[in-house]
Amino acid sequence: MSARLRLIVAAAAALSALAGCGERSQELGAKHVKSDTPAYTGGQAAYSAAGWNAGERASWEQQIRTRGQGQNEYSRSAAAAPQQ
Repeated sequence: MSARLRLIVAAAAALSALAGCGERSQELGAKHVKSDTPAYTGGQAAYSAAGWNAGERASWEQQIRTRGQGQNEYSRSAAAAPQQ
């Protein structure tokens, strides 16, 4: 190998080794708010589903179960299948 090619390879190796040093910190800063309140305590009224009352855990759990069953392919296909 020529000296010039060795220099280019060494420079490329050094640059690729230093590329990992530029990573930003991933810690939560002051602008990130971490909420420790339970999900059922409520949110914005515009995003509330019908039949759910903010602050009532039982109605929140029922709403989550209903939403989950709406996404269950087995129960959706069984309900849509014609009865014989």
